[in-house]
Amino acid sequence: MKILMVLTSHDAMGDTGHKTGFWLEEFAAPYYVFKDAGAEVTLASPKGGQPPVDPNSTQEDALTDETRRFEADSEAKAQLASTLRLDMLNAADYDAIFYPGGHGPLWDLTDNADSLRLIEAFLAADKPLGAVCHAPTVLLKAKAANGEPLVKGKRVTGFANSEEDAVGLSAVVPHLLEDELKRLGADYVRSVDDFAPYQVNDGLLVTGQNPASSAPTAALLLEQLGGR
Repeated sequence: MKILMVLTSHDAMGDTGHKTGFWLEEFAAPYYVFKDAGAEVTLASPKGGQPPVDPNSTQEDALTDETRRFEADSEAKAQLASTLRLDMLNAADYDAIFYPGGHGPLWDLTDNADSLRLIEAFLAADKPLGAVCHAPTVLLKAKAANGEPLVKGKRVTGFANSEEDAVGLSAVVPHLLEDELKRLGADYVRSVDDFAPYQVNDGLLVTGQNPASSAPTAALLLEQLGGR
């Protein structure tokens, strides 16, 4: 079982002067769900090399058992420091693809041509795709075989407008994920409470709402692989 994980290469939070990137828990929790299930995990990013981690996700109140496990895992840290470039990769070499979130993907993975190529190739080959928190932004420009938006009519979730408001970034991000998914005709669903775990699948698409959804979303992706 080979799983490709794609992280952002973007490190600037708009023009605020603050840094962003991927959210550490949203990488570490799925990474270990996959590794502990015996998967071979490949890491990639648009630029390759070390992807930027959102500094807020390394603060004490954001740490989890999985992030602490990662910090003590020299092999995993070395792998993260040397991600492959997206333009080097082919969907045929993997069984599934997974995108961790963080705000970074909103800027560099929404319309990345190599990411879109991979997404459409995975789904055309009947291979599942997972994305958590802000990472469902990677689906916004993807097309179904009939040329319609990939998410049209699909049951999906992602970081909610109220959650973006809660973190004070609604006026900073290039788009609000919930609004964009709905605009494209997706059946957007979410938890009753902000920041509560929530994940859903619709066929090959597996999406999670927020950081707390990271591990459950990865486990749901494995279920889709296991049922094949």
